Amino acid sequence: MRKVKIYDTTLRDGSQGEGISFSVLDKLRITEELDKIGVDYIEGGWPGSNPKDREFFLKAAKINLKRAKLTAFSMTRRPQTKASTDTNLKALSKSNVGIVTIVGKTWDFHVLEVLKTTLKENLLMIKDTIAFLKNQGMVVFYDAEHFFDAFKANQDYALETLNAAVEGGAEAICLCDTNGGALTSEICAVIGKVKEKINLPLAIHCHNDSAIAVANSISAVQAGADIVQGTINGIGERCGNADLIPIIANLQLKLGINCIPEKNIKELVHLSHFISEISNARVRDDQPFVGDSAFAHKGGMHINAIMKNPKTYEHINPEAVGNRRRILMSELGGKTGVLLRARGMNLDLTKDDPKTKKILLLLQKLEHQGYQFEAAEASFEVLIQGILKKYKKFFELEGFKVVIEKITGGKITSEAVIKLKVNGKREHTAAEGDGPVNALDNALRKALKDFYPALAKMRLSDFKVRVLDEKAGTAAKVRVLIQSQDETDTWSTIGVHENIIEASWDALVDSVEYKLLKDQQP
Repeated sequence: MRKVKIYDTTLRDGSQGEGISFSVLDKLRITEELDKIGVDYIEGGWPGSNPKDREFFLKAAKINLKRAKLTAFSMTRRPQTKASTDTNLKALSKSNVGIVTIVGKTWDFHVLEVLKTTLKENLLMIKDTIAFLKNQGMVVFYDAEHFFDAFKANQDYALETLNAAVEGGAEAICLCDTNGGALTSEICAVIGKVKEKINLPLAIHCHNDSAIAVANSISAVQAGADIVQGTINGIGERCGNADLIPIIANLQLKLGINCIPEKNIKELVHLSHFISEISNARVRDDQPFVGDSAFAHKGGMHINAIMKNPKTYEHINPEAVGNRRRILMSELGGKTGVLLRARGMNLDLTKDDPKTKKILLLLQKLEHQGYQFEAAEASFEVLIQGILKKYKKFFELEGFKVVIEKITGGKITSEAVIKLKVNGKREHTAAEGDGPVNALDNALRKALKDFYPALAKMRLSDFKVRVLDEKAGTAAKVRVLIQSQDETDTWSTIGVHENIIEASWDALVDSVEYKLLKDQQP
């Protein structure tokens, strides 16, 4: 079976999408998920461009990646300078990675209008930069920016830039459709001509401005590309990047081209939803392969045919990518996902167990209300443990009050007062915080600290809010995703409600209960 390598740039190119801002902890969690799915390369960011990426690479060095190789990104040296004195290139040597990707200009128009230098100097910039990094002991990939526009405008010079990268010691060359304007036929024709001239592995990097980034990437592989660059869910600047989810699914399931370990294909739904939640973006129901509607059937003729043979209206088995078939008139299926999760928690459930049906019905009800458990698995575990009566509630809430006050000078303070019972004993306490949720968190853990001392080692590390129905205005439901951590683990919990404080409280309670449940395990 032919092998094509997957180069994920969600953390770098994906983060350039409008409205997306990953924290360092977000980037670390995404790195671990990408490694689990089995991609070959994870482009962590541009260490020379901002403090966040520098911190990420320092912390990422401590992650024990099982399969993926972490790469750093930068650009060629500046005109009329030396690579050895370039600040960006120096930052690469401190990023603790062995592979770097350098982007350079291949379009004569950009060289003259953007870099304001000569075509000859640009060739030296490419060659010198790659040679310098090679001498530092790094593997260097070269991203040929705007290559398809460059090839169309000045074929000879575009190829010269690739030769400069080869002479500098590049070990792979990526042809980039940076503006996303190339058509599929153009992509294939150009790759064929480049392969005649360049004897290195070729990668493809497409943007989605013409709505064909996925098709272009797949066609590029069929034309001979060895590596595919893209992002999960196609997030990225302007109209986004090529979406790796359908690219991997199509290449592996339909063309028999190996991209990730075969057993991991069924995790594509989980990965897609996980990235959506971390990005604080809406999960698209109509997203191919992984959307909730991708295998949903509503029309009477369709349902009749599907019940006889699913192949009549489904291009693949939905379970192959971790999805499920849905009959919208009478919801069927879904128990498999429950059973898989239960097994992961070492719980002994069967398909015919009434408890399985109870869990499924509750999940469907909660999802209808706006819950999404893909990036909040701690909440799911607390939920399922509660249904199966695997633990006794650690405390009972009698009530809470949150006061927000703006005092003289403009400072805003938040105070939370909580009343609860623990083992029959009533606790009444108050705490301040930077905001209402932080105040609630502080008050809850203050009330519980004498009963559960381990909570002192737990802290809230991230907080995200998303409005589920913008049309409802201030009465809309919101989804709150809280990320917590202790000395060893990080976990996420979820709450949904019209009141943001109530949604936050539900997520906080799940977070505390998950911590206490986790500490009970041998």
